[in-house]
Amino acid sequence: MNFVTELKKRAQYHRTVRELRGLPLDTALDLNIYQGDVEKIAHRAVYGY
Repeated sequence: MNFVTELKKRAQYHRTVRELRGLPLDTALDLNIYQGDVEKIAHRAVYGY
């Protein structure tokens, strides 16, 4: 991947983390999202591994 692609993915990762952390608790629980796993979920969503 090139530098610009990496920057875009990094920005998307941080947006995804921010969005997941901003979910109301009841919504996060309904989606089985534990706050301790937010970074792992965001990483998998953006980078695919």
